[in-house]
Amino acid sequence: MQRSARFIGPALRTGLSALLLAAAGCTGAHEGSATGSADPPTADQVPVADLRADFDALYAGLRDAHFDLYARRDRDAYDARYRAMRAGFDHPLTPLQARIAFQRFVAYGNVAHARIDPPLAEWERFRTGGGKAFPLFVRVQGGQAWIIDGTRGLDAVEPGDRLLSVDGVPALAWLERLREHLSADNDYMAWAQLERQLPLLAWLEFGERPMFQIEVAKPDDRRISLALPARARGEPVTTHSAGVPARFELDANTREARMLADGIAYLRPGPFYDNRPQATHPWDPTDFRGFLDAAFADMLARGATRLLIDLRDNPGGDNSFSDPMIAWFADRPFRFSDAFEIRVSDATIQSNRRRLDAQGAGDPDSTSHRLADAYAGQAPGSVVRFPIPMVAPRSAPRFEGDVYVLVNRHTYSNATLVAAIVQDFGFGRVLGEETSDLASTYGAMESFTLPRTGLEVGYPKARILRPNGDPVARGVVPDLAIATPVSSDTDVVLQEAIELIRQRPGPSMP
Repeated sequence: MQRSARFIGPALRTGLSALLLAAAGCTGAHEGSATGSADPPTADQVPVADLRADFDALYAGLRDAHFDLYARRDRDAYDARYRAMRAGFDHPLTPLQARIAFQRFVAYGNVAHARIDPPLAEWERFRTGGGKAFPLFVRVQGGQAWIIDGTRGLDAVEPGDRLLSVDGVPALAWLERLREHLSADNDYMAWAQLERQLPLLAWLEFGERPMFQIEVAKPDDRRISLALPARARGEPVTTHSAGVPARFELDANTREARMLADGIAYLRPGPFYDNRPQATHPWDPTDFRGFLDAAFADMLARGATRLLIDLRDNPGGDNSFSDPMIAWFADRPFRFSDAFEIRVSDATIQSNRRRLDAQGAGDPDSTSHRLADAYAGQAPGSVVRFPIPMVAPRSAPRFEGDVYVLVNRHTYSNATLVAAIVQDFGFGRVLGEETSDLASTYGAMESFTLPRTGLEVGYPKARILRPNGDPVARGVVPDLAIATPVSSDTDVVLQEAIELIRQRPGPSMP
């Protein structure tokens, strides 16, 4: 789950541009003294001394607490980025400008679970106040930028067109600027995130703009240039596209269980946390387990021989929800990882202590208590092994037919690990497209707070290997690939998955 943004206005566009130039080793528009005395702060700005002090604390905190800050960036390159950006803090910034600049520094490390969350509250305030943003949504695939949504009311642009340029800049180069705001382990993951956040990212990078000049290529390779107006939320559009079928979209919050034809049961479990509006605690799996038990009891009563579990667009959650689901069809004990390798740090110990204080006496066998015991007596910087217990399959009744798990690039977090468990333990086959989230990753996030700006910095305290122990930084690669189309008005992926399953009859897979 991600949080996010705030109103920025013209000041961000000036200040951030200078920071970007400084980060690239260039001189910006503000060339004050090293102490930043040329621009005294206003009441709503962070002074230069505080910016630099917190920037120092940011890098020091990441070096001390991150499991491996230099896993994907050479230390010399990171040090150079730090020096260049620090020198660029030569004038006061608003809190939002500081947040954006600091996140770009964290994102430079290319680790998804190291991040300062985007300022969604500010973004929401901007949008509800009538703020206008870039209206299109784009998917990067095969080295091209494909328009997938946001075209209603535009006579010349449709989903499936290729975006060639924005304001005279080639589309991929323009998108690369936005990608620098994203914490992601690789480009595939970053482009998957960008699909959902493009208007927000364009706002963070450029501020509010009334118009964008774009060039697109139609499916027949005709090229069209047009002025694309930014749009406010809910802004009425022309009705030329009223008769065009709506683009098919998955609802990430839906929980669904039903029977299909030919003995195939379909289960869409939804997020692995309690997402009901009336839920008193999101991590209480009681209601979810009731849903699972009723769903499996029904599919068994109706003679299901094959099960399709749909994890597309699933944001993940906690294994206290997903483990009971897997236990319904697992034929041997399982776990999502053999163990966490955790780097001990003062920040991690304090973060765990805050959870313990919030819990009170609590359960002495809780994860937080077990972590506290693991950290006891360990020097900062040392790595401890935190074993993950096995989960036993259910006793009868269990589902004993064939199992298929459907994933896509937006299968995240714990949902990715569910697919890895099914694949690595041989409980079933994975269908769909490779997940952008990694099966072996740096995760188990904790956070520390910067003392002057109050920014909360998330970091991965652990390395988590998928069940088979493969450390390669990749998502779950399906056993049977199904491409997700750029645009469709029906769920063609589900239709193809069902057809693939129908072609593989029988109570057991070859």
